[in-house]
Amino acid sequence: MVEAPALVAACGAAGRYAWEEFFLGRIRNPYTRQAYWHAVRRFLAWCEGVEVELTKITPGMVGQYLDELTVGIPSKKLHLAAIRGLLDVLVQRHVIVLNPALSVRAPRYSAVEGKTPEITVEQCRQLLASIQLRTPLDYRDRAIIAVLIYTAARVGAVATLRIKSLTNDGTQPILRLAEKGGKARIIPVRFDLERYLRDYLAVAGLQDAGGESPLFRTAAGRSGQLTSRGISAIDICRVVKRRLQAAGIMTAASPHSFRACTATDLLMHGTALEDVQYLLGHADSRVTKLYDRRRRQVTRNIVERISV
Repeated sequence: MVEAPALVAACGAAGRYAWEEFFLGRIRNPYTRQAYWHAVRRFLAWCEGVEVELTKITPGMVGQYLDELTVGIPSKKLHLAAIRGLLDVLVQRHVIVLNPALSVRAPRYSAVEGKTPEITVEQCRQLLASIQLRTPLDYRDRAIIAVLIYTAARVGAVATLRIKSLTNDGTQPILRLAEKGGKARIIPVRFDLERYLRDYLAVAGLQDAGGESPLFRTAAGRSGQLTSRGISAIDICRVVKRRLQAAGIMTAASPHSFRACTATDLLMHGTALEDVQYLLGHADSRVTKLYDRRRRQVTRNIVERISV
């Protein structure tokens, strides 16, 4: 990622400096960095294919590139944001005079409901109850799924939890979550979740583990025992898929589905939108509304009345 593509390197030291500054200096989130890197590399490969130099790119070319992209509208918006960002830095470093992507409009996209696969409250209960507690791995999986449900945390935040993340503020047990964008959030731990976590720590022998060591560990093959290595977000996705299948729950749900389920359940029971927004860690309430599946339930009730 550090090495600039040929089209940027051809602009000399300033181009290479801008490339490194944009990807290693300005973008702190590793997931955003990876997504932007893929988007920019794809655009530059397209520019090489039509034999246009970096300094000769026009707004029309950027628009043409977006039109030819065979991806969804949200992905096109991401591609345009990545291209704009890099070209902005190239302007600031006097590699190009103007940013040709600045005047290019992104495709319109409006969603009243997110695309996260749905999982219901009943299915969540069934999933937790289906885990037969025989090995430390079983206790770990139950604790992970319970954290996803009862904190509505993102899978990345759950994967990075440390032993010290589970603590007590003097009045109640809490989890300290490191969310995306460098945000730190404190979520109270309800009684049953605390029991799941304490049971897991006891069975896994982690009560005396150092505070900086991972809370959730990887499994040692098929032994059911745990290693000293921390689990990854991808590992948690596999855990959820495996446990759903073992429970006989036919759904394409992912760890993110628990956020939508928790948000909808709280809203169904009259919790204020701003409180749900705070729990989910959203800066904009419009994003929180995408997790609200109550509209889908109303639609189902309506279509059931059709008398054809």
